[in-house]
Amino acid sequence: MQQMYAIRTDPRIDAVAVPENLRVGLMVAEQRKRCSAMGCQARFFNFAFGQSPFPVPPELVTSLKREAALGHYTEAAGTGELREAVAGFYARHFGIQTDPERVVVGNGSKELIYIIFSMMEATAVIPSPAWIGYAPIIRLLGKEYRTLPPRPERGYRLDPVDLKAVLAAHPAERHILIFNNPNNPTGALYTKQELEAIAEVCREYGCLVIADEIYALTTYDFDRFTSMGTVYPEGTFVTGGLSKDRSAAGYRLGTCILPEDCPEELIADFTKVAATMYTSVATPVQYAAITAYAEDPAVEEYMQAARGVHRIICRYMSKAVSTIDGVMATVPEGGFYFLADFNLLADDLRQYGVTRSNDLSTALLAHPHHVATIGGDAVMLPQDRFGIRVACVDYDGRRALDLYREERPATSLDETAFVHEVAPLMVEGVGAMRRFVEEVRKEAR
Repeated sequence: MQQMYAIRTDPRIDAVAVPENLRVGLMVAEQRKRCSAMGCQARFFNFAFGQSPFPVPPELVTSLKREAALGHYTEAAGTGELREAVAGFYARHFGIQTDPERVVVGNGSKELIYIIFSMMEATAVIPSPAWIGYAPIIRLLGKEYRTLPPRPERGYRLDPVDLKAVLAAHPAERHILIFNNPNNPTGALYTKQELEAIAEVCREYGCLVIADEIYALTTYDFDRFTSMGTVYPEGTFVTGGLSKDRSAAGYRLGTCILPEDCPEELIADFTKVAATMYTSVATPVQYAAITAYAEDPAVEEYMQAARGVHRIICRYMSKAVSTIDGVMATVPEGGFYFLADFNLLADDLRQYGVTRSNDLSTALLAHPHHVATIGGDAVMLPQDRFGIRVACVDYDGRRALDLYREERPATSLDETAFVHEVAPLMVEGVGAMRRFVEEVRKEAR
């Protein structure tokens, strides 16, 4: 008699949805098939996928080639040379004074955030809207989290009053706030005064903070950026990496600065977990990354030029979307996203068949609109709040950088011409979004 064995996964896996970028990719592929079957060859507009469009800085590529023969393991927390370079980088750019011993290097900041959540005996607090990756990480770990409500009247910025209410309601619990600045998906930037108000609440209730500052160096006016690591150093884990401002997402290298005066046990435990999970980050990538964190004028110029292009294109797109009747858009101050708010159209959308926030992205992708976006509970919006994240990266980044360096746009008219020159498909995508809204309004009449 043949023995049959059932292969069962841990029930926690059921709580984790297909990653949103993969899910949207599958949706686009299915919609393309449906369109092709009806003879539609129209373009699709990609506002869903968030990845820097620029080429990796040549200096990093040269370093990686030079170090490609390195085949040995390194320390789990990262090589001493890289950790020193990271400490120097954070001192120069952010005013964070840290010993290299408090620096941990991982395979991207997502993995480091996963480690922090897995180590901390704490309940996570996530402001809404949020990056698509936080909640799935916590669900995979089988841990609890609490959300803070979206505040459109505050530009979707975290309200310290909301944070205090959550912490005060559970005084016996330790909490850890995940705080993304500049914010994905809104592009919001917090002032030093706003950070101090949040830190005051955290100190009062002993709440730790994961300061996800992966977009910090894409802040359009970088002089306005303040790191939570300088405002609340004793309770903040500062995470970052190479994927956004240096466009090296595929290098999979992130960093974490542990809290100031953290106990030796925390450093040892973090290193122990890192060693258990991935032994060490790829050695050639680590040595190449030293170039990315060292004082290198060419890399600095690259980051300045990249943030200049992001500012022009994202601000143009935000303004263009906000001219659509019934749609409001946040004004991004960093990164390459903004949030498009459709709540003024809520009644019309429901009559159109878009009854939940999750339905909005599906409706925008459908024929004949073909606009790929991410929204709903993927960005942790309640189902009665209609909004989508717009990613402003669907253009030839190399060409955009070259044109920007040749002659930087000097006026608003120059900037408009620049966007139309380097990102025409994105401009057309706004038109498709406008036609969708017109159809929704027409059907609702």
